[in-house]
Amino acid sequence: MPDLVVYGADWCPDCRRSKRLLDRLAVPYAYRDVDAEPDAMTTMKALNGGRQSIPVVVLPDGRHLTEPSDPDLRAAVEDAGLLPG
Repeated sequence: MPDLVVYGADWCPDCRRSKRLLDRLAVPYAYRDVDAEPDAMTTMKALNGGRQSIPVVVLPDGRHLTEPSDPDLRAAVEDAGLLPG
């Protein structure tokens, strides 16, 4: 199981953008569809203080980013040491 988790939905353009960036960077991640998985929706809302904003990207140390820009997401995965060799 990858250390990075992305909570999102297939219809969300920001979710697709974040997943594309992670794929391009070759960063493994687990994807949790908040529409298809009720427990994923519950977790995502808890991380967001009840808001339903996506994507939410959870880093291995427990920090999370909500609706990150590509530069912010790249910086976070680099800081977490998740970029491959």
